[in-house]
Amino acid sequence: MDTVLLSRLQFAITAAFHFIFVPLTLGLSLLIAYMETKYVKTGDKDYLRMAKFWGRLFIINFVLGVVTGITLEFQFGMNWAEYSRYVGDIFGSPLAIEATVAFFLESTFLGVWIFGWNRISPKLHALSIWLVALATNLSALWILIANGWMQHPVGYVINNARAEMVDFWAVVTNPYGLLKFAHTVLSGWALAGFFVLGVSSYHLLKKNETEFFKKCFKIGAVFALVSSILVVGVGDFHAKEVARTQPTKLAAMEALWETTKDAPMYLLIIPDPKNERNSVEAIGIPSMLSILAGKEEIKGLKEFPPSERPPVTLTFVSFRIMVGLGFLFILLGLWAVIKMKKPETSPLMLRVLLWSIPLPYIAGQLGWIVAEVGRQPWIVYGLLKTADAVSKAIEPSQVLASLIGFTLFYGALGIVDIYLLAKYARKGPEPKEV
Repeated sequence: MDTVLLSRLQFAITAAFHFIFVPLTLGLSLLIAYMETKYVKTGDKDYLRMAKFWGRLFIINFVLGVVTGITLEFQFGMNWAEYSRYVGDIFGSPLAIEATVAFFLESTFLGVWIFGWNRISPKLHALSIWLVALATNLSALWILIANGWMQHPVGYVINNARAEMVDFWAVVTNPYGLLKFAHTVLSGWALAGFFVLGVSSYHLLKKNETEFFKKCFKIGAVFALVSSILVVGVGDFHAKEVARTQPTKLAAMEALWETTKDAPMYLLIIPDPKNERNSVEAIGIPSMLSILAGKEEIKGLKEFPPSERPPVTLTFVSFRIMVGLGFLFILLGLWAVIKMKKPETSPLMLRVLLWSIPLPYIAGQLGWIVAEVGRQPWIVYGLLKTADAVSKAIEPSQVLASLIGFTLFYGALGIVDIYLLAKYARKGPEPKEV
């Protein structure tokens, strides 16, 4: 394997592992803030216990997320030096804002929240977790603005063989980045909702703290359903933006080989990239692809040189499974909302929700596969190819060694994370005060 492939594998593994922690942080912080606010307004100690119980799981997730995120930025200098040299003037700005504003705001007020119990007023303490939630989602905004620029570069000129920013506002308001932010953050909220539903279902099945976890279940059910519906809605707008800015990705997502007017959408497709066709196309919905893309004519993959097409099968399968899971989440959320007054009376639903905890994580990873693999062979779409962005001063053996090291280290962290989350999730909340 060459340096490019090894560097891509290393970044993919570290980024995918880091993103295990990010979405739960985005949504759970909001839920904890809501729970603590309910305690401040009502004086109901169950909401205080909720904030502490779910807060413990949030802290475990947050700490490991920070550890896994640090290595990503180092790779831009070590493995992707040519990329950093070429676009660092643009890409570095949102990342710098994320680190100096959002992350420090998030970590500072998380410290206040962790150590401020009984030291500051309940209202100020609740405000601190709201600021954590705001900063957590603001952090995602700046990172996804940076990634959105890689997907659809705007506000730049080429000067001295480098891309230089000339319009910061164009970069910040890039529709691709903003839609990607909305889609990613809402999927994180849905994940958090189903995480709360799954853990609550476990305790309801065990008949442990039934009234407490019925309240948690109700909050999680509404949050999961609303977030899941919004994810699908924003996803529709995002698909139209992909059609406008990344025609090769759209064609790969739907395994469309021939340029087609009023393109149908086939529910069953088996791509055959070797022969530039699909071996199976069945159950077509007339004109549906064109309607969803907002374009009468959809360019097929054959319009582009083979060297500029993304891996079709991986992009197509990832997209289809992700979409299928998205609609499944709406159905599961609706089921939970219908039963949320007496969830303990539906053990089948509780078991389904418990075993569904991994599904939003899988959907999120598949979404990133579509976004990043579907952009290939470009690291900055239409501007810089991945093969030209890798560092020239490193050898394959060096990348292989660090790849093995990261895989082993992250594997150990993953075991620790699952163990701690499972341990404290099963333990339940603190006992009621007598």
